[in-house]
Amino acid sequence: MKRIWLYNQKVAGIGFFGGLIWSCVGYAAFSLNFTKWGPAMAVLPWALPEWKETYLGHLTGIVMIALLSILAAYLYRVLFQKWESIWLGAGFGIFLWVVVFYFLHPIFPGKEPISSMSRTDLTTTLCLYLVYGVFIGYSISYEYKEMQRQEE
Repeated sequence: MKRIWLYNQKVAGIGFFGGLIWSCVGYAAFSLNFTKWGPAMAVLPWALPEWKETYLGHLTGIVMIALLSILAAYLYRVLFQKWESIWLGAGFGIFLWVVVFYFLHPIFPGKEPISSMSRTDLTTTLCLYLVYGVFIGYSISYEYKEMQRQEE
């Protein structure tokens, strides 16, 4: 029971730090003009227009993404923790990208649909989500395998 609790803490930590690390990388990509959608995109539905594009808006977006990433990590844990595969993690990241950029598109004001995004925006955001999915997936699967190994 204690190992399950410890494992759940590790999953939450992986999710939080995965979101934190990769949203910071996303902010760097935004700052270098690889994409016009930085971490502040996470606060678009709630933030006032003049506040969301400031440094504070992006910082708030980074924190929000890190917290939402805990939920994504638990989703991965429930669905795929038993398989240690880089491809499963990459697929999970692509799935999250489709959810955010296709299905949740209507809640982000001012965001154009996927069909009118620039090639640079598409490539950058898709790669960020893909690498994020690999990070979450491989880390959680590794911790699961370690927990199983310790129980033997």
